[in-house]
Amino acid sequence: MVRYADWLSTTRTGQLAMAVAWLNMLAERAVEWNIPANIQTELAALTAAAKSALEQSQNETTRTPVATAQCRTAFAALAAKMRDIKRRYFYVPPLSEVDLVSLGLKPHDSTPSPSGKPTAQVTIGTFLAGRHELGVKIAYVTGSPADRANKGYRVWYRVVEAGETPPANPEELGKSFYTKHKKEVIEFDFGDSGKMVYFAAQVENEGKKGPWGPLVSALIP
Repeated sequence: MVRYADWLSTTRTGQLAMAVAWLNMLAERAVEWNIPANIQTELAALTAAAKSALEQSQNETTRTPVATAQCRTAFAALAAKMRDIKRRYFYVPPLSEVDLVSLGLKPHDSTPSPSGKPTAQVTIGTFLAGRHELGVKIAYVTGSPADRANKGYRVWYRVVEAGETPPANPEELGKSFYTKHKKEVIEFDFGDSGKMVYFAAQVENEGKKGPWGPLVSALIP
């Protein structure tokens, strides 16, 4: 599973939509923003490849483990290119606040962030989002989201194979991603359908983590 930044959608359709929006903006503003023409060409090619790979992986006739792997590879390449464009051309030097918002990005925050360790505890609720997709929703058990120390959330997870011993506590989950949102949609691999996935979450602020939330589980659709 891909780890996502807080600016990039966790769904492939969302990533494609952002890439297309960027291409439309670059068609009008690339010269003004000093972005080379080859950057637009590369982004367009990767977007088209990702769109085609997604269609192949979702089609009942062409959907195979190979198609799924090709789709994952295509979207990893698209995300890497978008990350590079964002870093090299959108934020250095930074575009105007209006331009960044129009690209679906957030202006840099010049206000210093608190560095204290979070003390709030959060739990996770799950909901169905689509084929091979589960939504996760953060809820506070203790503390308040208004506390400035509660800057983001570390969501831990582990997919359990049939017959495999499930995790006994959050420390056994192993994989994680960071988000600043209270709701995310996670896209799993085609072969994970029907398996159980276990979750737990912690509040996180600049690498400092709060107490573990309870272990919860859900069936991957």
